Amino acid sequence: MLFSNIIGQQEVKQHLVEMVMHNRLSHALLFLGKEGSGALPLALAFANFVCLNPTDKKAPEPAASLFGEALPTNPIPTAITNAHEADAWMQQQPGFSKASQMVHPDIHYTYPVITKKTGEKPISTQFITDWREFVKQYAYGNSFDWLQFIGADNKQGNITAAECNDIIRKLSLKSFESPNKILVLWMPEYLEKEGNKLLKIIEEPPANTLFILVAESESQILPTILSRCQLVKIPALENTAIATALEERAHINANQAHQIAGIAEGNYREALQLLQHAEEDWQNLLREWLNALLKTGPAAQVKWIEEIAKQGREKQKQFLRYFNHLLQQSIRLRIITTPLQMLENERDFALRLNKLATIDQQEAIIEELDKAAYYIERNANAKMLFHALSIKLYHIIANKAVILIN
Repeated sequence: MLFSNIIGQQEVKQHLVEMVMHNRLSHALLFLGKEGSGALPLALAFANFVCLNPTDKKAPEPAASLFGEALPTNPIPTAITNAHEADAWMQQQPGFSKASQMVHPDIHYTYPVITKKTGEKPISTQFITDWREFVKQYAYGNSFDWLQFIGADNKQGNITAAECNDIIRKLSLKSFESPNKILVLWMPEYLEKEGNKLLKIIEEPPANTLFILVAESESQILPTILSRCQLVKIPALENTAIATALEERAHINANQAHQIAGIAEGNYREALQLLQHAEEDWQNLLREWLNALLKTGPAAQVKWIEEIAKQGREKQKQFLRYFNHLLQQSIRLRIITTPLQMLENERDFALRLNKLATIDQQEAIIEELDKAAYYIERNANAKMLFHALSIKLYHIIANKAVILIN
């Protein structure tokens, strides 16, 4: 993994390079970023960079020839100032091929695993082939994607006590090729009380040992582990970065890319999920719904609800998310004086929504849409749900009634 493989996050990349080059590296780092922000690929690229050790500039003692004169040595590498230079330097190193294929003996990986046989005590190395393939295909995936990838079905993922013991064993050994030993621990939220086994080695690690923890939720990490880590916050991706990535990697047109990026709200995994339904005309579907609510009457509403009920849960959630996105853009247009980066047809629709409802009404609608999406995830009957939602939205918009719910 190279820094150039990671979408956006230029400031974080620069910060990580400077941490290494200026020798400000703690022995334990926590990469904290929400789903789809790229925390895992950032951690993997950073682990490769540290493992190959760009700061080890001390030249070896000159060897003497048979006749006593000093032999020439390899030149000391020049200073690296940014992620682009870091990538170029890494690709020239002998160990890069192993690091990029995740087979370097001094970079270890830990992640949630499942028990396949009763009484088994699974550890991460048993799933390493799956892990390499998962990172290759779904570097922006979440823990649910990973557990489904290894066939978890309804089984609970976990980072076990056996895994903690294996971490201690591996990190206690001497490094093979690199001056540094590195552990990338993905999803420390899955560490339960067994994680306390790692406290001593995290606080007082062997020489030249680096822990890189990659998490989505700070509140779910054991406080005893959290307090021993230096925090590296990974912000949500910018919409422009997601749109550019979709154009370059998924080869879709700019209009589709910007629409998907706006709905994904900084989550590249969500953008890839939305891409599967990029051909859907959510705006036209929304226009039909609002016309049925406010103009054409109950018969049109029933017909529209019949159509939306035939769609799968994922499409229904994405439709509600798109409506939510447009409402949020409408509110921003009211209060932000600087121009927003929006597609022209979306801007026009958002302005029409501003004429249709006040900010209070729009906020009430957003709340109802969020609740509806929540119930869809829990297998609510689609017809009943959209009938109820249509009635609520009608009263909010047409009767200027904001329904306040505790």
